[in-house]
Amino acid sequence: MLSKLVKIADRMKMSEQRFTQNAPLGAESWFGCGGTADILFQPADIDDLSLFLKDTPPELPVTILGGLANTIVRDGGIRGCVIRLGKPFAEIEIRGTRIVAGAGALNGTVAAAAAKAGIGGLEFLSGIPGTVGGALRMNAGAYGREVKDALVAAFGLDRTGRSEALMLDEMHMSYRHCGAPEGMIFTAAAFEGQREDKDIVRARLKEIKERRRDTQPIAEKTGGSTFANPTAEELAAAGLPEGTRAWQLVERVGGRGLKIGGAMMSEKHCNFMINTGTATAADLEDLGDEIISRVKNLLGVTLHWEIRRIGERQTPDRTQT
Repeated sequence: MLSKLVKIADRMKMSEQRFTQNAPLGAESWFGCGGTADILFQPADIDDLSLFLKDTPPELPVTILGGLANTIVRDGGIRGCVIRLGKPFAEIEIRGTRIVAGAGALNGTVAAAAAKAGIGGLEFLSGIPGTVGGALRMNAGAYGREVKDALVAAFGLDRTGRSEALMLDEMHMSYRHCGAPEGMIFTAAAFEGQREDKDIVRARLKEIKERRRDTQPIAEKTGGSTFANPTAEELAAAGLPEGTRAWQLVERVGGRGLKIGGAMMSEKHCNFMINTGTATAADLEDLGDEIISRVKNLLGVTLHWEIRRIGERQTPDRTQT
């Protein structure tokens, strides 16, 4: 399979910057640890991406990545091809009260562009780590709003390189869920806001940034929230009060400050995992799994990962010397 990809790269006359073998993705992730990708392809534009998809065999495993924020790249690496949408897919265009943003654009940059243009309602994006593409795939949210609350349409390519466009109702979004086809590669999204005074929008944006700084370990090697908040039905089944948050469950089972290897649940916000400096991807994942096990056994609730975990696991050697 690797040799086939190399031949495709030669045929497309890819440069090293666009086509890389054994790419160190884990080290580039927000957690700063993990494995490599067999092949990393960084398309120059949407036509480049479409051509690559048309030329790659359907049995080839393809993984899509953006800013590597809410992602653990497992230590064993990622088989097949990773497609990472970078700067060519990060353009932002203002159309009245509508913003069209590339899937590679940082969510915070989209929020800032909206504020500068006097468009309100998109400030919540500044509280979501990573890029638009990742936010679309998981219907990410922060500070009372979700992507589905502002989304008009999403655009992308299917596995064969054919263009696709889905309106909001075709995305079938719910809490931390997107019903778009798994094989769809998002390339852009259109969001709708409302016209507001720039100073008012900027003030709300500033408030969100300050709240993040004061309550989240954003200066650490971390991702976004580790676990999604349980549903009302899940809480009711366990006899817990409606509105109980994931961080409260983590705290109740002794999760705040809990460490495995170099991974730790943050003291500042215990629904955030951090790499204290020596963590492996396995440390992070094992810590998350330990929290899930404790919450299930002690409180009767199954927590669900909000962090994406990709690649092949390796069993860590934690032998004490």
